[in-house]
Amino acid sequence: MMGAGEAVQAAAVAALRSVPGIGAVYDRAPRRAAYPYAVVEDPIESDWGHKDGAGRELRLAAILRDGGERAARLRGLADAAEAVLGALGAELAGWRIVTSHFLRRRTVPEGEGWAVVIEVRVRVLAS
Repeated sequence: MMGAGEAVQAAAVAALRSVPGIGAVYDRAPRRAAYPYAVVEDPIESDWGHKDGAGRELRLAAILRDGGERAARLRGLADAAEAVLGALGAELAGWRIVTSHFLRRRTVPEGEGWAVVIEVRVRVLAS
């Protein structure tokens, strides 16, 4: 069985690939990538099990990056990304997503461009 973090990260990568306008989505920071792109970091995991089964609560961060003087395009992409991440819900490899909830978002200047960090809380139970 795949670990909860790996399964949820893979689901988030797949969900972000459905967002029009994001050039590529990675599960690790790329050495080189064309703007705009997204990176889904390894989630922070904590126990969310119960008496009869295993469960995990995961804090997942997706970082969208874009170049340019203004963050307008990136904010639009972040709105769409936030929607798909907040709607994660599926049977994964050995896990079932119970809830996916938006936590926070921050837009910051980065080099000659911008980054938006979107954090969500995902709770899963073992299937």
